[in-house]
Amino acid sequence: MLALTVAGVVAAITWAYLLAAHGGYWLTTQRLPGAGNGPRHWPDVTAIVPARDEAAILPRTLPTLLAQDYPGRLTVYVVDDCSTDGTADVATRLGAQVVNGKPREPGWAGKVWAMRQGLEATQPSGYVLFTDADIAWDKGALKDLVDSARTDDRAMVSQMALLRSQSQWERFLVPAFVYFFAQLYPFRRVNAPRSKTAAAAGGCMLIRRDALTSLEPIKNALIDDVALGQLVKNNQRRTWLGLTTAIRSVRPYDTLDSLWRMVARSAYTQLRYSPLMLLGTVLGLVLIYLVPPAATITGLAAGDPAALTAGALGWALMSVSFVPMLRLYRLSTLRAVTLPAIALVYTAMTIDSARRYYAGRGGEWKGRTG
Repeated sequence: MLALTVAGVVAAITWAYLLAAHGGYWLTTQRLPGAGNGPRHWPDVTAIVPARDEAAILPRTLPTLLAQDYPGRLTVYVVDDCSTDGTADVATRLGAQVVNGKPREPGWAGKVWAMRQGLEATQPSGYVLFTDADIAWDKGALKDLVDSARTDDRAMVSQMALLRSQSQWERFLVPAFVYFFAQLYPFRRVNAPRSKTAAAAGGCMLIRRDALTSLEPIKNALIDDVALGQLVKNNQRRTWLGLTTAIRSVRPYDTLDSLWRMVARSAYTQLRYSPLMLLGTVLGLVLIYLVPPAATITGLAAGDPAALTAGALGWALMSVSFVPMLRLYRLSTLRAVTLPAIALVYTAMTIDSARRYYAGRGGEWKGRTG
């Protein structure tokens, strides 16, 4: 009981630090910087959409990108990444231009390879917009992006798309996916030019063309968005990352299995395939997410006020940190107390990601590894 009490105190102190001094990661206030009145000449924007077997989803998303209320020139290219379902035909019928992708060269991750082919085939100027096939756009979203990037002098502006949260499993796990991402890469620190923290969100990455000389340095990156954000910021360029409800992912994850595969695909990559980092991550997750409810329940059952108080305080602070994300997704704030159970599922996903890697299935997606 003493050990559990001490662990509960450590967890509570950790949560106090996270809420007070970890870049405000738990807040949802990082929204697109205020735009100006618009430039006299709106720059060209070339949108590149990597797509592998996306024929079913493109009719729901591509028209929203093509119909952007953008005063400048917008050209939309879909890079058909060796699809087998008629993705290119669907994209052409909807009005986009198509780049027929070639088989991936050795050493390149699948999506980055498609992005590179899009750049080489289009030779864009002005701004490049990388977006995903499952992303739907409000009509004024691109205009606001470009205006904000120019007004705030940012070489890269990225917004975390609002993920679909309709099924039971989506409502349970999806808000936490964004929450954990922000915990790893606090948006406020990403947006501070002097901070070394860098990241981006792959569904919406607007980059000034002169800030993107080559994708070669990140060619093998499975987590392409974070790698690209780091590349741009490391080149002494100002970047910005925030949240939005004007750009949405419509890809369904109706089952636990589909969400599990999505997370497990790259979780171990985030840990640089390091067993030591995996062990440290698992122990850290157990300490800060599982110890507080364990101490609370055990202290209550055993009549130990010290364990009960330490556990309840940590659990309360943890729950408070999850409330803003739940509100963003318009879910009941009562769900905040389930964060330990959610963290337990993500811990299992992370461990399974390592298992898949050592089984030769790391980065598996749509019939392709990497």
